[in-house]
Amino acid sequence: MPEKVASHWNVQGQVDGYMSKFWGVFLMPFILIGLAALFIVIPRIDPLKANIEQFRKYYDRFIVLIFMFLVYLQVILWNVGVKISPNAVFPVGLGFLLFYTGVLCENAKRNWFIGIRTPWTLSSEKVWGKTHKIGGKLFKLSGAIAFLGVFFQDFAAFFVLVPVILTGIYTTIYSYLEYQNENVRCKSKV
Repeated sequence: MPEKVASHWNVQGQVDGYMSKFWGVFLMPFILIGLAALFIVIPRIDPLKANIEQFRKYYDRFIVLIFMFLVYLQVILWNVGVKISPNAVFPVGLGFLLFYTGVLCENAKRNWFIGIRTPWTLSSEKVWGKTHKIGGKLFKLSGAIAFLGVFFQDFAAFFVLVPVILTGIYTTIYSYLEYQNENVRCKSKV
C-alpha cells in the first residue's frame, strides 16, 4: 500500500481525497465492526422489538455490510494498482442495496429504528403500512435506476441520488397526507 491511500473519489470517478496508510487500511474495518454491532443491538433495544421479530429474516439479510465491504475492497484494489472506477462499481452495489431496502420496507413492521420513520408513520400502524408499501416499490425502482449509472458513468451519482431524494420527499409527504386523511376519517365517524 502507498503511504497516502486514495480514499475518496469525486462524481467523475477521479481521486480527490487521501488518508494515511493506517487509516486507509483500517478505517473501513472499524466502521464495519461498528455497523455490525449496531445491527445486533437495534433489535434488542427497540421498544417495539416484537415487531422487528416479525420481519427479522429480512432485517438479518440486509446487505449494507456486504456493500461496505465491497467499497473497502474497491479502495484496497485501487491502491494496489487495480484501478476499477467507482463509477462502474458503486451504481451496481447501490442498486442492489436500494432494491433490498425496498424489500425490507415492504416487510417492515412499525418500530423506532428501521424503515421510513416520520412522525406520521410512527403514530399510526395504517399510515406505516401504506407508506412502506409504496416506499418499498419506490426504493426498488430507485435501485433499478441506480443500475443504469453503469452505462452513464459521468452521471452515475445522479442515477443514485436523484431517485433516492425523490423517494424520500415523496414518502414523507405521502405519510403526512395519509395521516391527515386518517384523522379526517376518524373525526367523521364521531
